[in-house]
Amino acid sequence: MKNKNLVAITDFTREEYLRILELAAEFEAKPRQDILNGYVISTLFFEPSTRTRLSFETAINGLGGRVIGFSDSGATSASKGETLHDTIKMVSNYADLIVMRHPLEGSARLASEVSSVPIVNAGDGANQHPTQTLLDLYSIVKTQGTLENLKIFMVGDLKYGRTVHSLLQAMSKFSPTFYFISPDELKMPATYKLFLDKLGISYFEGKDLTEHLTEADIIYMTRVQQERFTDPIEYERVKNAYILRRSMLDGCKESMKVLHPLPRVNEIHTDVDASPHAYYFDQARNGVFVRMAILTSILGIK
Repeated sequence: MKNKNLVAITDFTREEYLRILELAAEFEAKPRQDILNGYVISTLFFEPSTRTRLSFETAINGLGGRVIGFSDSGATSASKGETLHDTIKMVSNYADLIVMRHPLEGSARLASEVSSVPIVNAGDGANQHPTQTLLDLYSIVKTQGTLENLKIFMVGDLKYGRTVHSLLQAMSKFSPTFYFISPDELKMPATYKLFLDKLGISYFEGKDLTEHLTEADIIYMTRVQQERFTDPIEYERVKNAYILRRSMLDGCKESMKVLHPLPRVNEIHTDVDASPHAYYFDQARNGVFVRMAILTSILGIK
């Protein structure tokens, strides 16, 4: 994985996924190490972020590295009209690796084509979020003991949700069954269903969240993303399409876990937080260890 870009989850192989998860477990056991001493990592966030940015910076600091970058593109030369091409060319002179979030789909791929150092995609529009997917895989294997033959329910914004797009592609290597629950306006795009069809992977589509819920190993809730809508009326119509409540989890498998990439708005009621099925805050914590594994693998340290 040394010097490899991570732009889409498909840039890594099944074996590389498993290696990242193995390293993440090592870092969870020993999160304070000095192995990034002397390395400079740039975090370029052209779009708001809390968990992804802070977990990357926590990972870098925990391993002794230095962070440079920004969380507000309005305070950079981008506000003066500097192109993404030029920003990446410039920043790659200063850093050993660039972590980037950008609102435009394909921006991370463009960055990887012009950068002289590896690019890690921290989210590009509605396209991909591969580091979130790897922490999702780590959360799944920690709670289920396996990645194989699981029933994964994806709920909410499946059209614009980059986390579900990446997770679908990664889990496809482990013989899953998918259940896609969404309003018609936010259905899983046809390109991803065609991807599953070609692999012979089963999936079901529906609108009723409670139907078949007792069969779930993982319920992956998503926020309806207001920032992806051009029509505010459409957003208002679907924003509260699904609200998961604790009472809805009665009869679910004891080992079933509820995941969410966060932030949540209304889609998981707070009464779920105290349920043994709730795992989304632990899931966010797992991001630190997984991102330690990603950074050290790409830099050739581990």
